Amino acid sequence: MNEITRVGVDLAKRVIQVFAVDAAGLRVTGRALARDKFLAWCAQLPAGCLVAMEASSSAHYWARKLQALGLDARIIAAPHVVPYRLQGKSGKNDANDAAAICEAASRPHMHFVPIKSVEQQSMLCIHRLREGVKADRTACINRIRGLLAEFGLVFAQSPEALRQALPDAMEDASNELGALARLTLQRAYAQWQELDAHLRWCDERIAAHGKASDQVRQAEQLLGVGPVTASAVVATVGDFKQFKNGAQFGAWLGLTPRQNSSGGKNNLGRITKRGDAYLRTLLIQGAKSIVLTAHRRDDPISRWVQALRERSGWQKAVVALANKNARILWAVFARGRAFDAHHVSTKPPGAVAAVIAV
Repeated sequence: MNEITRVGVDLAKRVIQVFAVDAAGLRVTGRALARDKFLAWCAQLPAGCLVAMEASSSAHYWARKLQALGLDARIIAAPHVVPYRLQGKSGKNDANDAAAICEAASRPHMHFVPIKSVEQQSMLCIHRLREGVKADRTACINRIRGLLAEFGLVFAQSPEALRQALPDAMEDASNELGALARLTLQRAYAQWQELDAHLRWCDERIAAHGKASDQVRQAEQLLGVGPVTASAVVATVGDFKQFKNGAQFGAWLGLTPRQNSSGGKNNLGRITKRGDAYLRTLLIQGAKSIVLTAHRRDDPISRWVQALRERSGWQKAVVALANKNARILWAVFARGRAFDAHHVSTKPPGAVAAVIAV
């Protein structure tokens, strides 16, 4: 065990595969461990030994445990591990994955996933529950509409319009709803109300997060960033200084275009959609509301996005604003500057002089 300098770990529910190498990169051991024996095995590793694992549902939990043992725990995004699996797509198994993780962790330019704290993961539980409740609520509403349509009862698309019309429809004796159908709709309506209560509870927790966190309140000042988005950004990212600049943060969110460039010719396509899909979706949804109402405001960002919309279309303007908001969020938190909607960025004098010289 003293010869081991780097370990790749493939996590699973009950069996954990490990692959360990020495300072020369030669294999020392590779074995499967039961979940309850994994920490005891890791406790025998030399202090400061690098232990890498793929990002998964339990990766942050294990990383915190390994750090407590004095080990250098690292988390790698799954797409960054795939190229290092020597057997390719046809040779995917736990042992090969652990070896690939170990190899990927040795790369000097590898990007690692920051380990989340218990508080961050706890707040993200609220966001995950809220998204699930929203999906269940939409399904419940559509189910009620489908049941009503079977009896020729069709109402406006708005949930509020259906909420107002549903009690009257269930009490109206002149329609064709049978007794059993009315009882079914009553039960479905009760489920809808229960889901609304769950959604309100999640919103209350998110609002409390905003009151308790200065970072959340700072993020809410941006155009197109509401309480939910601000809370999600702070809970997901934590330390914004892990990114070198705002462009890297935007790329991490998948808001930069795909590239298929060669021979000095740049070919840009659609956005990559890598990284956290939840954050990216929230930023784009918030940007949509700003783009659609930009003509009502007179600040520099609104004028810029309005001109971009007229020139390139509203969809590209939405993505561009979402990317701009990501960059602004990085600047606000990494540099400690307050957001100013009327701020006009200028290039440093040295950069201007360099451009003139060229």
